[in-house]
Amino acid sequence: MKNTTITGSRRQVTWGDTFAYALPALSLAVIGIPVYVFLPKFYTDTIGVGISTVGAMLMAVRVFDAVTDPFIGYVSDRTSTAFGRRRPYIAGGALGLAVSILFLFQPPELPGEEMALYFGFWLFALFFFWTLITIPYESLGPEMTTDYHERTVLFSVRDGFLILGTLLAAAAPVLIDAAMPFFGMVPTEKKRFSIMAYIFAPMILVFSLVCICRIKEKVTRRMTDHLFKGFSDVVKNRPFMILIAGYTISALGSNLPATLILYYVEYVLQARHAEVFLLIYFLTGIVFLPLWIAVSRKIGKKSAWIISMVINTGAFSGVFFLGPGDAGIYGMLVFLSGIGFGAGLALPSAIQADVIDYDQLLTGQRREGRYIGLWSIAKKLSAALGIGIGLLLLGTTGYSPNVEQTPTTVFMLRVLYALVPCLCNVVSIAIISFYPISEEKHFQILRKIAHREQQSS
Repeated sequence: MKNTTITGSRRQVTWGDTFAYALPALSLAVIGIPVYVFLPKFYTDTIGVGISTVGAMLMAVRVFDAVTDPFIGYVSDRTSTAFGRRRPYIAGGALGLAVSILFLFQPPELPGEEMALYFGFWLFALFFFWTLITIPYESLGPEMTTDYHERTVLFSVRDGFLILGTLLAAAAPVLIDAAMPFFGMVPTEKKRFSIMAYIFAPMILVFSLVCICRIKEKVTRRMTDHLFKGFSDVVKNRPFMILIAGYTISALGSNLPATLILYYVEYVLQARHAEVFLLIYFLTGIVFLPLWIAVSRKIGKKSAWIISMVINTGAFSGVFFLGPGDAGIYGMLVFLSGIGFGAGLALPSAIQADVIDYDQLLTGQRREGRYIGLWSIAKKLSAALGIGIGLLLLGTTGYSPNVEQTPTTVFMLRVLYALVPCLCNVVSIAIISFYPISEEKHFQILRKIAHREQQSS
């Protein structure tokens, strides 16, 4: 039985709608690596802001995120305008984010304390507007269709664009440096960031405009519950609690390799060009996404996600045993583990949309924003813990930059980079195995919602 039989009032998501919805994901991913990876070093080494100041502000903005993410989700759930609940925030967030990028990536000449204040103000502005667009944007996806399998396609395309944006961001500095001499420009760090600003800011505006002009929101009853009452309802949503617990543990594990890959390649494999292995991993994830859509349609989202994690874990466990001269074997294992990478992004998002339907059955309200806000906190918390735990434990072994590492440090790198992520995946698989909503159960949920709405109309 397919749940489209009870959702006939909703138009099916066309490919045009799917790509229009996916476009902002590309532009939001493009700014991720410059902000998280390139920007701190730019402000410390080129602009001259103290490294402790930059570090403190980056930590503070994470705490700021933990407050704004669920708050923006809650506010957008309660919004009712002629343009919908989500699209006004996407438009305002895109404009504010574009302006913040232009100012943050092109700082003026200011004395020390004033430059630190300038950096802090525009950093917090960027993260606020990033949240203002991201939470409503991601909340828009589950509203576009209730079809069990159509959601998998929708979120797979969106997350495929996200991977593509990450690839473009990683390549941007190299491409910009290669292009500057053709325009008579000498490559410098300031010019590179200025060019990125003038590329990324319009991209965010244009792609967001395409999305909000093309995607029409479904008319939804305005949410009426209070903030803390709503969170207590979320805790009672058992499928969501299982999902977010399994996802957070898996994400914590996957963030360790993301943090430590440069260290692992240089000091364990004693190789260079870690970006090549990242390229292999991301490209493999994109290429195999259509396969996971087909697998999910055959056996269900939960089973497909578990299989993808088994493949990822089985391949990546071999990385623990590698050493100097094993770069070729490492590349093969990265390719094999990358087969499951795209599924690990898209399938949890599609499953999350189903637990939001279950919340509607429990509460009678559509509260995508609240769930997306909590999901966002889980993602950011796992990223912060991955970075913090990885670097902290590495430091306890006596790590020193640009020298040959001790056997203890090398062993710790192998454990943190390969063994801990695999163990996290094993725990995650055990938790996710208890997730109860299959395609048939999802159909029953939608049927009960439809029956209740018919009785109340």
